[in-house]
Amino acid sequence: MTIMSNSQQSKHVAVFAFPFGSHLLPLLNLVLKLAHAAPNCSFSFIGTDKSNAILFPKPYIPKNIKAYNISDGVPEGHVMSSNPEEKLNLFLSTGPENLQKGIDLAVAETKQRVTCIIADAFVTDSLIVAKALNVPWIPLWLPMSCSLSCHFYTNVIREQYANNAENRTLDFITGLSKLWVEDLPQDVVKGGEDETLFSKTLASLGTVLPQAKALVINFFEELDTPLYVQHMRSILQSMLYVVPLPFPLLLPSDTDINGCLPWLDRHNAKTVAYLSFGTVVAPPMHEIVAVAEALEESGFPFLLSLKDNLKGLLPSGFLQRTGMLGKVVPWVPQSQVLAHDSIGVFVTHCGSNSMTESICNGVPMICRPFFGDQGIAARVVQDVWENGVIIEGRVLSKNGLLKSLNLILVQEEGKKIRENALNMKKTVQDAARPEGKSAQDFKTLVEIISES
Repeated sequence: MTIMSNSQQSKHVAVFAFPFGSHLLPLLNLVLKLAHAAPNCSFSFIGTDKSNAILFPKPYIPKNIKAYNISDGVPEGHVMSSNPEEKLNLFLSTGPENLQKGIDLAVAETKQRVTCIIADAFVTDSLIVAKALNVPWIPLWLPMSCSLSCHFYTNVIREQYANNAENRTLDFITGLSKLWVEDLPQDVVKGGEDETLFSKTLASLGTVLPQAKALVINFFEELDTPLYVQHMRSILQSMLYVVPLPFPLLLPSDTDINGCLPWLDRHNAKTVAYLSFGTVVAPPMHEIVAVAEALEESGFPFLLSLKDNLKGLLPSGFLQRTGMLGKVVPWVPQSQVLAHDSIGVFVTHCGSNSMTESICNGVPMICRPFFGDQGIAARVVQDVWENGVIIEGRVLSKNGLLKSLNLILVQEEGKKIRENALNMKKTVQDAARPEGKSAQDFKTLVEIISES
């Protein structure tokens, strides 16, 4: 096999996905932007059979992006447990050898050496591959941006936690004084025998990420505190913010199979409560019941995204009694719904994609975090940005949800929250302008992959 030398070839970027949930589309979004900005670069998108089937083939994928499949680490015939982290650990256990197989497939087909590696930051073994190939390594950080710092100081946090620090803030970490220990993912606060391969991977980020040529943050620099940004830039070689706005080809189609948008058209501005808790974890039965009871008593129009297999948990007769008031559907075109003028509040799990869409559309949030960085995101929403609130007790109850809905939708005390949400919308609109900081950071990123 003849492989062109670096001087003869266009650049070849290998892209490693963390092949789960909400991590896929944002990574593809970045690669689409880069493929458009650097048409002479080829991008080999390396994921699993299952993850690549979600993203490819699509008519909007340009010719300089091609997918390659590697193992997901699940042994043949293995029956997965109910633990959602099991599949993450199995994939990570495949190690750099599995990632290298993806490189080998791409090189064999393209006849081009890999000149740069971009990877989801959770795929830390991609650094080993980059070192072996002697090419730049550029990880992408997709969770809540300030959660990154928590993984740099895991040992310090665990020491504090061991001293019964549940009720104290993270004022011992630069730029995170508003966060509380209780906001942190369990992977951060628990060590020792409780550690899994995934939690060990997260704990290694403080050692691994400073070795990156550049770390790309999938967020808006303007929404992070300057003290935090300055501190992180002091310990990284380079930190580039690329706004998470979707590449035009990834914008949603007009598909609205459940008629949500025409239904919203019938309602006045800022009056509808939209509720969705993501695709990974469903609220427990008693919380679903509490949500239904609160919505029925509130009298506010509502749009509830709830999978069909969970509708049986709703109180008897709820759908019939609220048929004129609300709409319950298994799937919602969320970005379009949040952009609709009728939406007055978003009751959310605070997943990073959902939170970003809410911010971009100026919608206040009521936060019910479940796992991962969602607790950090909820705290930032309530106590840093002040564009929403955390549900009372962090558990959905009838009275707690009623209280939060009334606060944000109608009460004078919620006026500041509503104003802050709209101000943040303007901030991110300004951040995305061609003259914004992010545009320069993206240009720097293009230069790195083009010159490597």
